[in-house]
Amino acid sequence: MTGPNVLFIAVDDLRTALGCYGDPNAITPNIDRLARRGMRFERAYCQQAVCNPSRASLMTGMRPDTLRVWDLKSHFRQELPPERADLPQYGTGTHFRAAQPDVITLPQWFRQHGYQARAAGKIYHGSPEMQDPASWSAPAVLNVIMKRDDGYVLPENHGPEGLNWPGPKMAATECADVPDNAYGDGKVADAALEILDEIQDQPFFLAVGFRKPHLPFSAPKRYWDLYDRDQITPPDHPTRPSGIPDYAWHHSVELRGYNDIPKEGPLPDELVRKLRHGYYACVSYMDAQVGKLLDALDARGLTENTVIVLWGDHGYHLGEKALWCKTTNYELDTRAPLILSVPGQAHVGEQTSALVEFVDVYPTLAEACGLPLPEHLEGLSLLPLLDDPDQPWKKAAFSQFPRPWTYKGEPEVMGYTIRTADYRYTAWLDFHTRATRAQELYDHRQDAAEVHNVADDPAYRAQVEAHAQLLQTGWRAALPERVQRKG
Repeated sequence: MTGPNVLFIAVDDLRTALGCYGDPNAITPNIDRLARRGMRFERAYCQQAVCNPSRASLMTGMRPDTLRVWDLKSHFRQELPPERADLPQYGTGTHFRAAQPDVITLPQWFRQHGYQARAAGKIYHGSPEMQDPASWSAPAVLNVIMKRDDGYVLPENHGPEGLNWPGPKMAATECADVPDNAYGDGKVADAALEILDEIQDQPFFLAVGFRKPHLPFSAPKRYWDLYDRDQITPPDHPTRPSGIPDYAWHHSVELRGYNDIPKEGPLPDELVRKLRHGYYACVSYMDAQVGKLLDALDARGLTENTVIVLWGDHGYHLGEKALWCKTTNYELDTRAPLILSVPGQAHVGEQTSALVEFVDVYPTLAEACGLPLPEHLEGLSLLPLLDDPDQPWKKAAFSQFPRPWTYKGEPEVMGYTIRTADYRYTAWLDFHTRATRAQELYDHRQDAAEVHNVADDPAYRAQVEAHAQLLQTGWRAALPERVQRKG
């Protein structure tokens, strides 16, 4: 006897730019529809704000330091080099099977319990070597990006034979009057529907990964036309905050690699408006593909027996703090959408402000489908919040990010950050000695934008000390008291 099916929707670079999250710009009727029949998690946090570590963490239910995955080039099943065996809690960045070659991933767990585990689109990091065939019942489709220009359809953004990796980036945006499936996410949606037709009579775990709104901001013209560029709100606090350590900030190199973006200095206002317009156009394009999946479940009579989860792999900056893209420990990068719909849940169309983490997704889906939980998990099932969204929950959500980001071997420092009810505290620690290099504290009661670092303010000394202690004691000490008593 198996439980309900699972539709698992992963979205690349999606911050809470959704109508259901109160974004004043976003036009997202389909994800809003999902939120109306599920639970919206207002304070959900990834464990590291970049693709590979975030996805590896969620898909294994383990935290980045456990996996030793902190970069884009490493796979969790690779072997650790013997010279790092003396550092069991750290080591070099690796594929998630490096430190954990036998770990059972979320879809693999469902597969072992009688489900068809299938995938279309980007679920793990998008390069060929970062895939995990053990996770799936059949080979994943459209899951890798083979050429630099795969995100474009206009001839001017293509090389004579396509741009192979590595290669120069082309334009940061593209608006073409083409059908949805001219771009990758439309193809992914079509492929997912074909898989659904194939497996609908079996218990299934169907993972669908959309690449937009990841750069380049390329979407069919109809989605650009949904927005009046002049009406899209400008970025709040568009300058670098004062009083922050250099570790906290970066030079937006991901965006500046595109051939129509200045390599340094502030971006012109018109370019900022164009980029923000492109991001929202891509969000609406992705939302339309989600709508195709929801409609397909309805048309096949599967909705009432399918758990649906939608998540963005991390947040994103769109010019706030003079930052673009991800790779920081700030709220805008670590916070991302998480929406969960479970058949028969007590509260629908509601939200919870409980602090939750992406490592919680694995145990949540397993429990929702009546599966036992593997012992390696480092998260907590969110199902109790579906019954009582306001109950006491975690004291903190934990994230981290290394500096420098583009390192070889090991980083210099690791920034560990915790989000509590009213504060964000970040400690930048020497990677080897664990000595504190710098601290940040942001008071969300007065500074939701995190632009005033008060770590050195004597009035906040007690909060700095309390949060440093909470960070040091770790995620287990931040679990709800009822869970700690059981443990």
